[in-house]
Amino acid sequence: MGADNKMFCFQCEQTAGCTACTGLAGVCGKSVEVALLQDELTGALIALARAAENNPLKDAGTDDLMLEGMFTCVTNVSFDGDAIKALIGRVRDEVSRLDPQCADGACEYDMHELWSSAEDMRSLKSLLLFGMRGMAAYGYHAASLGERDDQVTDFLYEGLRAVGSDLGADELLALVLKCGEANLAAMAALERANVGAYGKPEPATCNLTVEAGPFIVVTGHDLHDLEQLLEQAEGRGVNVYTHGEMLPANAYPELRRYPHLKGNYGTAWHNQRREFKDLPAPILWTTNCLMRPDASYADRVFVTGPVTFPGAHNVPVNEDGTKDFSALIDKALELGGWSEDKQFTGINGGTSVTTGFGYDTVMGVAPAVIDAVKSGDINHFVLLAGCDGQRSERSYYTEFTKQAPVDTVILTLACGKYRFNDLDLGEIDGIPRLLDVGQCNDAYGAIRIALALAKAFECEVNDLPLSMVLSWYEQKAVCILLTLLYLGIQGIYLGPTLPAFISPGVFQVLQERFGIRPISTPEADLAEIMA
Repeated sequence: MGADNKMFCFQCEQTAGCTACTGLAGVCGKSVEVALLQDELTGALIALARAAENNPLKDAGTDDLMLEGMFTCVTNVSFDGDAIKALIGRVRDEVSRLDPQCADGACEYDMHELWSSAEDMRSLKSLLLFGMRGMAAYGYHAASLGERDDQVTDFLYEGLRAVGSDLGADELLALVLKCGEANLAAMAALERANVGAYGKPEPATCNLTVEAGPFIVVTGHDLHDLEQLLEQAEGRGVNVYTHGEMLPANAYPELRRYPHLKGNYGTAWHNQRREFKDLPAPILWTTNCLMRPDASYADRVFVTGPVTFPGAHNVPVNEDGTKDFSALIDKALELGGWSEDKQFTGINGGTSVTTGFGYDTVMGVAPAVIDAVKSGDINHFVLLAGCDGQRSERSYYTEFTKQAPVDTVILTLACGKYRFNDLDLGEIDGIPRLLDVGQCNDAYGAIRIALALAKAFECEVNDLPLSMVLSWYEQKAVCILLTLLYLGIQGIYLGPTLPAFISPGVFQVLQERFGIRPISTPEADLAEIMA
């Protein structure tokens, strides 16, 4: 992401020095070549957005290509330069089909113009671009299950044209909030797709034990990939365990009916090098969670969809769009797994984790929740949610959970929950104090819960005894934040660090309009929240 063969990338939380990765490789392991190719791909996608405007030739294939291209640029998705070059070629072919005058890169945008622009303009355009990348990931997963929303793809075209245009700060800020609105539609579409295919999530407790024998670990977010693997592994003597953001899959009835979906192994994405080292099983990456593999397990890495890494086993796609996981299953049988059951623990020593407290489950006990609030048994709700990562500051979220008053209910989602989801916080009037709503895209369910509680108490969401303490890492967290801002949510706490791409001037606007604030210490923030 730069010029003169130099990297410039500051889209994720772990960016070097909390400013930008500008060296020979990104902190994520992305090479200069891949960074520059992702810039080139983004410039080509802007050309696609320009060519698609009011164009009757644009079709569902155009939309799907846009989703795939934007998703490919999300952190920890693609590390393979050849795969990105092939995707750039497909985008350019589609641009030429839509508008021959834009052939040969004639309408492409040079991303160096963005990275070298005035600080606040760069900040607003980056906020818009990174939010759209996260939204595209949700749109991609929904589309894989046949669920599409024109509002999502229409905004991707509009937003990309804005990134490549000369707009003012007010216009860009309006588009940033419009991105939040479009992302709300994207999350709603993905929820419809997941629930329609796999049923409404139900509470499920997963023991952190891996049984003896062959097994496969699946990490990421794509439930459709997991479903196909479970179907093809049935009767083969191979067990399947979720990892990272795939944990909530254990709550879906249509996935739990497979007896070889045994539970969860490991914790968050950034621990994979430790957790996968010498693992006697293959690992399937389905979305943005791939770290550069350690040599100890590099031969067991399987990738699919936009997720690519040089030398990894790529799961082939059949002509009808289904995927062939036979090589993955054969690898599991070859490796054989462990000879005896292995008991593992969470970060805090717990031997089980619970998930599946989606909107329908929480609303099923809404009368008890409301009564507990009215009686004073529940004093406050905290949405403690978001991405996990490697910074030591993330111990904040564990300590926050441990120190939260016993009359506090914590809702959580995304992989940030691995910091505390194995803690036993007990119950309040039969209601668990820790409620795992699901994956990051299930923020839509958390939003619906907040809106329903506000309706029950006849007040606005901002008047509820509810605080939002969020951790961010990559672009899907960005688009969720934009959705909350679009909905007018005030007083959000954000950490562990502020995004490098948000300039002081833009952050001041967000503070003034939405009261957004950086986290400080668990003690200070809890005192302020509970005051």
